[in-house]
Amino acid sequence: MMCAIQAAKRGKTVAVLDHTSKVGGKILISGGGRCNFTNVGATPSQYVSSNPQFAQSALSRFTPQDFVAMVQEHGIAFHEKKLGQLFCDESARSIVDLLVTRCHEAKAQFFLDCKINKVGKSELFEVETNQGIFSSHSLVVATGGLSIPKLGATGLGYEIAEQFGHKLITRAPALDGFVFGSQEIEKFPGFAGVSADVLIKVNGKKFRENILFTHTGLSGPAALQASLHWYSGEVVEVNFSPDRDVLMWFKEKRKEGARSEIKNLLAEIIPRRLAERFCELYFPQGNLPPLPQLSDKILSPLANEVQSWKFVPTGTVGYSKAEVTRGGVDTNGLSSKTLESKLVPQLYFIGEVVDVTGWLGGYNFQWAWASAWAAGQAVGTK
Repeated sequence: MMCAIQAAKRGKTVAVLDHTSKVGGKILISGGGRCNFTNVGATPSQYVSSNPQFAQSALSRFTPQDFVAMVQEHGIAFHEKKLGQLFCDESARSIVDLLVTRCHEAKAQFFLDCKINKVGKSELFEVETNQGIFSSHSLVVATGGLSIPKLGATGLGYEIAEQFGHKLITRAPALDGFVFGSQEIEKFPGFAGVSADVLIKVNGKKFRENILFTHTGLSGPAALQASLHWYSGEVVEVNFSPDRDVLMWFKEKRKEGARSEIKNLLAEIIPRRLAERFCELYFPQGNLPPLPQLSDKILSPLANEVQSWKFVPTGTVGYSKAEVTRGGVDTNGLSSKTLESKLVPQLYFIGEVVDVTGWLGGYNFQWAWASAWAAGQAVGTK
């Protein structure tokens, strides 16, 4: 829709083909129904790509402030929740309405329930559908990734890319939770619903936000962020006390004359359920002497585990819950300025189908707006 607006404003005849019956399905469910429509701090450093600087051109030419201006012009109330994340005050429906209204104003046409059967090119591109054949000088592929198939996500965009000779970077579900192995499930039985403010590390990246234990593993913002940078077999490290050195805390309390059980002292700085469980694991006999009777040598392994708990996930939850698809159309085959194919003139790939994947927090929407704007300025020109 964003690309259609830009191209139609330039006087191009634009058809938006969507195989679903309603536009903007992923927008409507995003941000808990309030749509985290951008992030004011979006830069290439918040994106994962085999070509880390590819997104620079589009992001610099259509900024978060540019989309905010559109939101304000449409009279949509919004707020910053945290970490630069902008949400609608009311419903995500207002963002869909904004885009649909702008499309209609620019005279872009929608064709919904339009099942695409075949895409080809001779002199013109030809898209064969259940509503007939659409012919055009230009074709923009904005089909998204494989995430949340119940909303209509398919691999069509990747199929079109390969058909026209483009390489694909390995795809994987991302921004979704981690799945525990049997060892972790045994270590934290019945912990579903327990949350904690943590520092999580993976593959050289660190994220400070909440995690949430689920029936099968870890979810919550910190886990979702980490999943974008995680590859099979890699270790995930969790610090349950990012603001305080646990061993030093015990030493200070001992110096102050504290005689509490260790689990009660630990519960002052991490959630009680976790404090009790860590102590059970390190004192399995159930004998928890008061702090003065515990040496640093005994306390140190417990403190280290609390601040550096490591596990290797068996995987992530998968495309059914993943917010995005990591990987996609290789950026080496695209122009960073216009998103046009270097192999086939007037063929464009924008948004999630491209190998540019943002962090959680509005970054993927900003890439969608920016890449769409860039292509919309160029589509239909020679």
